[in-house]
Amino acid sequence: MMADLAALAGRHLDLVSAPFTLPRSRVLVFRADDGEGVRVHTSEYERRLSECRVLDALIVIGAGGEVLPVTDVHPARVSFGGGAVTLTFADPSTLSLGGAPGSRVRLRRPDGGLEEHPLDRGLGLHVAADRTVAVVHGDHSAALAATEAIWTEWFAKCPRVRDDLQEMAAFCWWVLGANIVELPSLGDARAIVPSKIGYVGLWQWDAYFIAVGLRHGDPELAREQLDIAFRFPQPDGQLPDVVHELGVLATSDDLPESDRANLRRAGSQIADPSAPVPLTKPPLAAWALRKVLDVEDAPDYARRQLARIVRSQDWWFAGSDLDHDGMPEYGHPYSSGLDDSPIFDGPLPTAAPDLGAYLVRQDREIADLLRRYEPGADVSRFEQRAETSQELLLRMWDPERGRFLAFGGGEPQLSDTVVGLMPLLTGTLPPAVAETLRAAVDDPERFALPWGLPTVAASDPDYSDERMWRGPVWVNTSMLVAEGLEASGYPERARELREQTVALVIHGGGPHEYFNPHTGKKARTATTAFGWSAALFVDLAVTLSR
Repeated sequence: MMADLAALAGRHLDLVSAPFTLPRSRVLVFRADDGEGVRVHTSEYERRLSECRVLDALIVIGAGGEVLPVTDVHPARVSFGGGAVTLTFADPSTLSLGGAPGSRVRLRRPDGGLEEHPLDRGLGLHVAADRTVAVVHGDHSAALAATEAIWTEWFAKCPRVRDDLQEMAAFCWWVLGANIVELPSLGDARAIVPSKIGYVGLWQWDAYFIAVGLRHGDPELAREQLDIAFRFPQPDGQLPDVVHELGVLATSDDLPESDRANLRRAGSQIADPSAPVPLTKPPLAAWALRKVLDVEDAPDYARRQLARIVRSQDWWFAGSDLDHDGMPEYGHPYSSGLDDSPIFDGPLPTAAPDLGAYLVRQDREIADLLRRYEPGADVSRFEQRAETSQELLLRMWDPERGRFLAFGGGEPQLSDTVVGLMPLLTGTLPPAVAETLRAAVDDPERFALPWGLPTVAASDPDYSDERMWRGPVWVNTSMLVAEGLEASGYPERARELREQTVALVIHGGGPHEYFNPHTGKKARTATTAFGWSAALFVDLAVTLSR
């Protein structure tokens, strides 16, 4: 069965949207642009693939001098010429090739250097940290067996789901394994990055969603993702946006100098424009922790992480309530996770209904977790704060427009976006308000588009079916709205949205970063093999298979 799941995943390894790689490896193998052979890159923080060239071409040549094309891709190997030559990993930094007598490989390096080597004795290509390649010799059969064993162990943990969802679940499970990297500053910690193509680091929000999917097959690794996300709080309790191989990204001062000017609060109506901007992600930490613990309990771990989450939640009210009205704001779009949403077209800071809903939900989750793991703790302050936050959240409700509004610098932002649906997550909205939001989800002029829930209503002037966070469907926002529908008393509508979301990923060809809501295909600029889309597909598939 393990081999079957690996083979199912292999159907999607096209070496274009899904490269050949190995857990913990920074080496990526893609099809060459001209169709002959493959090319090799490394995966590095804040660097494009074009900046990380290792080999511009790796061309396999048969005994008769003919170029052997790629004929099959499996998680453990790439086959050329029907299996006459195979490529695999000898270790995370070394590729291994071997083949029939007379076969050879032609290598073209980025500096234009060209060389050929015979393959009948096996050949290793060791990729150094500076992207140089050393030719070494090794046991290719042993390398194939070792790589096969790594993937066999990984797929043994893949959840079994409904037959119509199993193939994509297997591919999504491959994505999660393929996106494992080591962050040298954390020793041997295993971080699952959003994508080895362009997002090499552990983003706080991504870690939450990835852990929620990963828990179904590898709860230990799911806990590890949360541990990394919570491990480096700022002195005031704020959690950093990103943990990466060079440190953390917690304020604009952690960014390259060229980016800092754009990330000051220059447009803020309140904050000091010369001060660093805190950069974090929305408060879904307790939500993710509870889901992971529901699959496999870990009391000591839970108490340790819960203390960090409480400090982070307190930071939102002490450090990010920039106008001191009791409702925290986003000090910068980056902290919302929805960077390009039109709710940020106005002045900063931005009070947003999604943030209000997350804060209400998090205080309630904290109270529940404290009852479970710290039975003597006083949870009244969290419950009282949740009630106060919900009252403030309801002030964002515009009864004439029938939706929640964001406020930028105190000014209403009129764009009709998915953030206005997130208050469903509280599960305690007035019935008339919840029903109005449910009707919005069902409105084909707004959010009921052919392939799912757009991030901006189709009827809104700011809508674009291709532009990030301004119309395309994202798996995480769809999943959260579905959970909100269920919490608010609409379980059948929640199931329909979940079914539509998994159908979208299958139709679109994989767990892309975001999708065109009219075609159901990958949006042009979206990243492929995206971690949280893969993890949440797995979570949805498990939920729908019960």
